[in-house]
Amino acid sequence: MKIGMITDSLPDTDFEAMLDVAARLGMDMLEFGCGNWSTAPHLQLDRLLDHDAARRELRARLADHDIEISALNCSGNPLHPGEPGRRHDDVTRKTIRLARLLDVERVVMMSGCPGAPGDRHANWITTEWPPEVRDILRWQWEDVLIPYWRDLVVYTRNEGVSRLCLELHGFQNVYNVATLQRLRDAAGETVGANLDPSHLMWMGADPLAAARALNDAVYYVHAKDTRIDPGIAGVNGVIDTTPGSAFESRAWNFVTLGRGHGEGWWREFVATLRSVGYDDVLSIEHEDPAQEALHGVEESVAFLRRVIAPAQRTPAPV
Repeated sequence: MKIGMITDSLPDTDFEAMLDVAARLGMDMLEFGCGNWSTAPHLQLDRLLDHDAARRELRARLADHDIEISALNCSGNPLHPGEPGRRHDDVTRKTIRLARLLDVERVVMMSGCPGAPGDRHANWITTEWPPEVRDILRWQWEDVLIPYWRDLVVYTRNEGVSRLCLELHGFQNVYNVATLQRLRDAAGETVGANLDPSHLMWMGADPLAAARALNDAVYYVHAKDTRIDPGIAGVNGVIDTTPGSAFESRAWNFVTLGRGHGEGWWREFVATLRSVGYDDVLSIEHEDPAQEALHGVEESVAFLRRVIAPAQRTPAPV
């Protein structure tokens, strides 16, 4: 396994400071946010698309530190009704074009979520009742989501990019294994999963079982942890709209690696990934509201090294 990071984990650093941290910590790969819900703090999408010299400079700076690009990330909602969706779709397609120009095979994103006919905002349906939600879901999938993704897959293939890695995330039509497999069946094997266990944790799924069910559809992995507060969740459940800034009052929070699930759990997660054929980058995504970003990234890298090291040791000859 390799250790990487989505560079948004250090949102308040410039490119050089971020790269210095990655090099000091011995990271193998970096994942760059290109826009949409990312502020793209370390990459200028249009400049890199328009200028070969800028792309050469980026590659050279990374090569100076023996760091590769693991993926480009354009997570957003290209299916949002109206202008926001068109803007997110534009960034998505630009990101796919840039991936080709940089010889990057993976683009990390989300499926998107439309509204209902006539809505101005997205509408994530999470139950099958009352009856009208079934009509909304049918329209979202059959009239919007599947046609969009079939078109985007054709576009992606024409650009020479091989993998679109969908994060299984709340407020998206694709948020678990079943919905990922449904879209993959409809749009083809260009579509796979960015397996981020933290979202599955708060939604009540088992990331180990999810990895086994996804099997060779695991295209990418975010290393991110979640801690569920048993007292708050026991009273209110995990459907929580408490602002992230009030993290002490939430039923669950994203936390620095190891603060939600210990080394034993993460070793089993890594072993499960290997068993389904994924022996690639673990891309740290630090979003712990209670810890300063740099310290959280440092702690996460040290944690992953402890988790990965035992599995990578070669047994002594008998």
